[in-house]
Order: sequence, then C-alpha cells, then structure tokens
Amino acid sequence: MSDMSREEKLQVWLAAEAEIRARLKPGTMAIADVAALNPLEFFDGIGSGEFPAPPIGELMGFVPIEWSKTSFVFQGVPQMQHYNPIGSVHGGYAATLLDSCMGCAIHANLEKGQGYTTTDLRISYIRALTTKTGPVRAEGRIIHVGRSTALAEGRIYDVDGKLYATGSTTCLILGGK
Repeated sequence: MSDMSREEKLQVWLAAEAEIRARLKPGTMAIADVAALNPLEFFDGIGSGEFPAPPIGELMGFVPIEWSKTSFVFQGVPQMQHYNPIGSVHGGYAATLLDSCMGCAIHANLEKGQGYTTTDLRISYIRALTTKTGPVRAEGRIIHVGRSTALAEGRIYDVDGKLYATGSTTCLILGGK
C-alpha cells in the first residue's frame, strides 16, 4: 500500500471498514461459549457475522479489520459524540481503541478455555484526534505471552501513517492449564 496515493489508500481503508461493518451484528455470547472456541475461530466468526460483535464497537464506532496470532487491528472514524469539552476527541476514545486492540491481540494467542483481564494500561497521547482526522487504525501487537501474564503494545495512526497515541498493557491470563 506504500506506493498508493493518499486518496487510494483512504478508499481502501473505507472499503475494508464498510465490508466488515456490513457483516457485523452486535450482541454478546455467553462466556462458556466463547471459552469453548479457539480464539482465532471466535474472531473469524465475528468478522464473518456468524457470531455477534461486541456492542462496544457499535457504541464507539470501531470495527475489527485484521487479526492474527501476532496482531489485531481495529478501525474507526472519530465523531462528534466522542468529543470532550475542550474541542477534541476525548482521550477515552483512544484508550478504548488501544485497550481493545491490545487485549484482542493477547486473546488471539490464548488456548481454548483461557480468558484474560487487563491489569495495567498505559497510554501516551501524541496529538489530538478530531472529526477531521478521518479513519484511524488501532494496531495491537504481542510482546510476550506467558503462563500467567501477557504483554502487548499498540498504536493509533491515520491513513498517512501519522501517530496519534501509543499504549502498552499487561493482562492476567485466566483459566486453562
């Protein structure tokens, strides 16, 4: 994609988001049903519309775009409902995107029957998000997955590769062996 113009890349991003959005159906699954699935099968099921997509995505306006054992990418477009009183997107929007992409990257590495919970979340804000920013991607990448804890890092960037925020997380791994 690096040899594409900004407009071409923007169109690819928006098309990918529209394609996924058309398949998603918000809802939840029982934790026992999620635990019975291989995590990548679970994410594939959400992406295909076979399984419900967590309602937080609809509330915050972001969708899963890409996922694998090494990374997880969400995409969203900051809107007016995400604004704070000082005229920019609330930091909680970026924090939620980063917490989600990093947590899902960790989840993708777990075994059936395992879960996780965030124990530490660190965010560094680089520049303000606004409605003029356009679509942004939050990409979480694995640093380490052990028996009891996992670490991931994340970043939010726009179609031009401009960085808006970075983060890191430590998660406690639950259940399993």
